[in-house]
Amino acid sequence: MLEGVEDEQLYVELVVIANELADLSSRVRAVCVEAQLQAPSDGLDIPGSLAGVHRALSKAGNSLATTAEAAAMLRLAVGPVPVGAVSVRRRAEAVYEHVDEAERLLRAQTDSLRTQE
Repeated sequence: MLEGVEDEQLYVELVVIANELADLSSRVRAVCVEAQLQAPSDGLDIPGSLAGVHRALSKAGNSLATTAEAAAMLRLAVGPVPVGAVSVRRRAEAVYEHVDEAERLLRAQTDSLRTQE
């Protein structure tokens, strides 16, 4: 995603965003591990109780792809980019929001299971 970015300032902005997104992987993994503990599965079927969590993580993945696409488009820009990585940052924010939503939904599911016990 960052190969070929010639503008030094843009490169630095993109590295910061990329590092922040990479840091999300531990949060996503934690959500997946907890979801698997709550509803063990070895197939492709998503338990209905965790459909919202799955949906939020899927949206996060799609948003991550559009973030990478925005970064690639900047790389192809001719000359300096006047707004820097603003478009990439905006798309990255959607990734954070979807991961936050997955965590919130999983917490709600966990709390619901505890009250049923």
